[in-house]
Amino acid sequence: MELFASLRTLVMGVLNITPDSFSDGGSWLSPDGAVARGRRLVAEGADLLDVGGESTRPGATRIDSTTETERVIGVIGQLTAQGHVVSVDTLNAATARAAVEAGAVVVNDVSGGTSDPAMLGTVAELGVPYILQHSRGEPATMVDLARYGEDLVGEIMAELEARVAAAVAEGIREENLILDPGLGFAKEGPQNWRVLTELDRLQSLGFPVLVGASRKRFLAEIVPSELASDPRERDFATAAVSAIAARAGAWAVRVHEARPSRDAVRVAAAWRAAEGGAQ
Repeated sequence: MELFASLRTLVMGVLNITPDSFSDGGSWLSPDGAVARGRRLVAEGADLLDVGGESTRPGATRIDSTTETERVIGVIGQLTAQGHVVSVDTLNAATARAAVEAGAVVVNDVSGGTSDPAMLGTVAELGVPYILQHSRGEPATMVDLARYGEDLVGEIMAELEARVAAAVAEGIREENLILDPGLGFAKEGPQNWRVLTELDRLQSLGFPVLVGASRKRFLAEIVPSELASDPRERDFATAAVSAIAARAGAWAVRVHEARPSRDAVRVAAAWRAAEGGAQ
């Protein structure tokens, strides 16, 4: 599909329809507000919108799939009817199915198919691209599972490969798989930076790679201390990561504010083009 054919890194705009997401929980709970926010993200440079109805921040409490589906389904239907490209951010197979039936064209599962045993088979049946993220445990427990040996990225790659094998065994086509190293998911601050420095190794697995650094806690470490507690103050740092990830060849960056990363990925594309045409 066209999402895989872009000549530059794509910008995925985050649309959280939740009361408790770490940076914007409660901001877009009303359907009209969420749709307006989605349209604004697209106007400011988002190539696709990642709509989620359940927070997966560290320590978050799980909700049932019925509540999650009720939050997102109308918004997804409206946005796709207006011609916008939508992915659904969910851990639940039932929500994934309802979202695709409403027009979503990608399923983004931060658990890599470990939270819901029916997810991989459902995605295979739906035949849509599947973002398979690295994580460990549930949101409530993943902070305690950030324990790795000397080769952090090697361990992440091995665990991603195991999930890829499980996905393929359930019938998901390899060409429909996108990998996400899961920054902030069962990873402490320095570990996230290590992952970013080795994106080339992750890409050697042969799949498109999504990078989701936006507003995450490890970026607060480089923001002036008086601003660090406000996730919105991490948007400039997020854009810097977007530029670096795009320069490294990431398929997409997942961000809360589209415009800074829109420019960042275009700078990276121009840089790569100049290198390729250098005499």
